[in-house]
Amino acid sequence: MKHKTLTQAMSWLHTWSGLIFGWLLFAIFLTGTVAVFDKEIDGWMRPEIPASNLSQSAAAQQALDYLSREHPQARTWNIGLPGERSDTLSVSAGEQRRGGGKPLDPQTGELLQVRETAGGGFFFRFHFTLNLPRNLGIWIVGLAAMAMLVALLSGIVIHKKFFKEFFTFRPAKGQRSWLDAHNATAVLVLPFHLMITYTGLVIFYLIYMPAAVDALFDGERENLGRALRGAPAEHQVRGERNKPAEPSQPAPLTALGPLLAEAERLMGPVAGLSIQNPGRSDARIEARPVLGNRIELTKGQSMLFDGVSGEVLRPPAVSRPSLLTQKVMAGLHFAQFGGYPMRWLYFVCGLASCAMLATGVVLFTVKRRRRHDGEGALGALLYHAAERLNVAVVAGLMVACVAFLWANRLLPVELAQRGGWEVRVFFLVWLLSLGHAIVRPWRCAWREQLGLAAVLCITLPALNLLGGSLGDYLYLELTCMALGVLLAWPCVKLCRPLKTQAGRRATAQPVVEAN
Repeated sequence: MKHKTLTQAMSWLHTWSGLIFGWLLFAIFLTGTVAVFDKEIDGWMRPEIPASNLSQSAAAQQALDYLSREHPQARTWNIGLPGERSDTLSVSAGEQRRGGGKPLDPQTGELLQVRETAGGGFFFRFHFTLNLPRNLGIWIVGLAAMAMLVALLSGIVIHKKFFKEFFTFRPAKGQRSWLDAHNATAVLVLPFHLMITYTGLVIFYLIYMPAAVDALFDGERENLGRALRGAPAEHQVRGERNKPAEPSQPAPLTALGPLLAEAERLMGPVAGLSIQNPGRSDARIEARPVLGNRIELTKGQSMLFDGVSGEVLRPPAVSRPSLLTQKVMAGLHFAQFGGYPMRWLYFVCGLASCAMLATGVVLFTVKRRRRHDGEGALGALLYHAAERLNVAVVAGLMVACVAFLWANRLLPVELAQRGGWEVRVFFLVWLLSLGHAIVRPWRCAWREQLGLAAVLCITLPALNLLGGSLGDYLYLELTCMALGVLLAWPCVKLCRPLKTQAGRRATAQPVVEAN
C-alpha cells in the first residue's frame, strides 16, 4: 500500500499491528498486571494457612523439628520460609529444592491440610506462556511484544504533541472520546510501556537468539551460565568431585538463627534453606534469597554454609557486567524490588496499559461502525467479528479472571485435581463470554459482561463466608471491589440510550436558531 508521507505510513502500521496483536496483548498485560500480586493471591486462595508474626529463625526451627521427627534418615531437607508477601512455611525431604512441599502451621509446627489450587501462579504463567507448551507460548508472546514495540514507536511518530494530547479529553463525543482516552493512557505511562515491553524480550533472549550459544558453547546453556558467572571449567569441577571424601561422622546441626542473620545481611531476605546430610559432619546448608529483593534479579544466587560450624563456604556470587545487565533488565520487568510501593506503582501502570490497549481495539471498530457495510460482505463480516472479539477479549477476560477466584471457593475442597478445575473454569467462562458476545447485540454484550464483572468483583468478600477468614487479605478484596466500581461506571453509561448523529444534530438545531 502506497502512502504519501511517513506519518501516513506509520499510522497504517500502528493501526494494523495494534489490531492484529491488540487482543493478545490485552490478555498478556491484564494477566501480568494481576500477577504483580501473585503471592498475595496464592495466600488468599489457600485460606487454611494462618497468618503468622513469627521470625524466620523461629519458623525455621519449627520446620527443623518436624523434619528431624518425620524424616530423620533423609539425605536432604528443604525448608520454604514465610516472608513479607507470604505466610507459608513449607517442608520437603529429598532432592526437590524449591516449590511444592508440605505446608506447616508456623505456630505449632503441625502439618496443615490445605486445598489444592492453581493459585496466583496461574496468572504469572499465562502472562508469558498463554497456558501453552512453554517454548511455544514464549515465542508467541515474544512476537506480540515485538509488535507492541512497533505500535509504540509508530505511535510516537504519529502523535507529536504529547502534552497537548495528554491534557485533551472530550467526553460524550463518540469517536473523539475514544481517541482522547487512548492517547492519554498511552502518553501517561509511555516510559513504562517501552520499559516493560523491551525487558520482557530481554528475559528470554537466549530463546529468541540462540545462535551465539550454538556457535560458542555447542548449544550447552549450562556452559554459558558458568562462563557468565565466572565459574571454574567443567573439567576442574569434575576433578574436585573425584577427590576422595573424608569419612562422615554424626555431628549436631548448627543453630539456624545466626546463619539466617548472616545470609540476610549479605543477600537480603531469605526465601528458603536446603540442608544436605543433616546430622552428619559433612552437612551443608544452602540459603537462597527472596527472588528479586533488589533491582538485580537474584535468581540462581545462594550462599553455602558448613552445617556443623556455620562457617561460610561460598558467599553470594558477584555477577559479571554482561550478566548483571540482563539480571537488572529482568528485575525491572518482574517488579520484585522496592517493596509494596513499587508493586502498587507497577499495578497502576499495568492498568493504564490495559486501558490503552482496550481503547485502541475499540477505537478501530468505532471509527468504522458507520461505514463498514459499504465495503462489501467480507469487510462487514470482519468488522462485526472484531466488535464481538473486543467484547470477549476485554470484558470476557475480566469476567474469567474473577471467576477463577470464585471457583477457588465454590469447587469442593476434596475435588481431585482441583487446581486444574480452577483453570478449566477460567477458560470455560472466557469461551462462554465469546458465545454471549456473538449472540447478543454488541452494546448489550458490553453492558452485560461489564456488569457481571463488576458484580463478581464487588461481592468477592462474600466468598469469605465459604471458607475464608474475614480480614486476612482485606486489601486484596478492597482492591477487587474498587475495580468492580470502576467497571460499573462504563456499564451505567451503556444503559443510557444511544444517540445517533442525526439525533445530535436535531438536539443542537434549536440552540443554533436561538443564537
